Amino acid sequence: MVWFRQTTDSVLMIRPCCFGYNEETAVNNAFQVRTRGDVQSAALREFDSYVALLRSYGVKVDVVQDTPALRTPDSIFPNNWFSTHGGGVFVLYPMFAANRRQERKRKVVDHIIETCNINNLIDLTSWEEKGEFLEGTGSMVLDRINRVVYASISPRTSEVVLGEFCKAMDYKPVVFHASDANGQAVYHTNVMMSIGLQTAVVCLESIKDLAERSAVGKSLEDSGHAVIRISMEQMGKFAGNMLELSSDGSGSVAKGHPLQIMSLSALRALTPEQRNAISGRAEIVAPDVSCIERNGGGSARCMLAELFS
Repeated sequence: MVWFRQTTDSVLMIRPCCFGYNEETAVNNAFQVRTRGDVQSAALREFDSYVALLRSYGVKVDVVQDTPALRTPDSIFPNNWFSTHGGGVFVLYPMFAANRRQERKRKVVDHIIETCNINNLIDLTSWEEKGEFLEGTGSMVLDRINRVVYASISPRTSEVVLGEFCKAMDYKPVVFHASDANGQAVYHTNVMMSIGLQTAVVCLESIKDLAERSAVGKSLEDSGHAVIRISMEQMGKFAGNMLELSSDGSGSVAKGHPLQIMSLSALRALTPEQRNAISGRAEIVAPDVSCIERNGGGSARCMLAELFS
């Protein structure tokens, strides 16, 4: 199908109105750390600076202002509850935390449907009633070109729901189990790996089962990606939480130029060799989202919902 593209120059971002440490998600997100002070104001400053930075590189950013009608402290991470795909496909996902399910606000859903010319809605949210979850492109890292989905099983990533997604979207699953330094399951696959057109950044060390580790590495290599391995320590600083986008040509780089989005803390965690391996294939764009990272347990990639139409 001609609409299979790995990257896009358009994203949706949700500007928060009540960002903060979420007790409901902290039960299985080891990356969350509660900090003092006005985190909402700090998050807004980081958010607005991030939007401006992306636009300066030629990324179309559709900003939707969150509303206080329902308390949604994690609304800043929209990629967990929906994804869009070429050909007008829109997928809604089952969420682990009850207060995160409220992020699927009708006004936002309608906006996405109109913006992306959606004609095919795949709704997986009924799995919430069965206690099975799949949190979008947090739970899944998609190789859109080769139709492969990588997923680390966790309380937020059900192999059963993953199977339904793969059947509906014609993807092949590569399933494994990743854990952090304390042996806790990595809550989202996209904190330990990312896939772009030419590169794959991955913390293979977090996959303890050697057969699973080998299978993931082989799949990435067989698909033609240059594999950049990061350490457990680097993963803990969000070095796995990246997303490759492309420029629409309206910013400082040429149209179609690849952009590797990562946080400033992730960039600082990389070695010079790793930076060079990435920058040789894409322009690195690194916003400071440190307050959002600490309190929300998600980083630069988690804040971006890719828009395909």
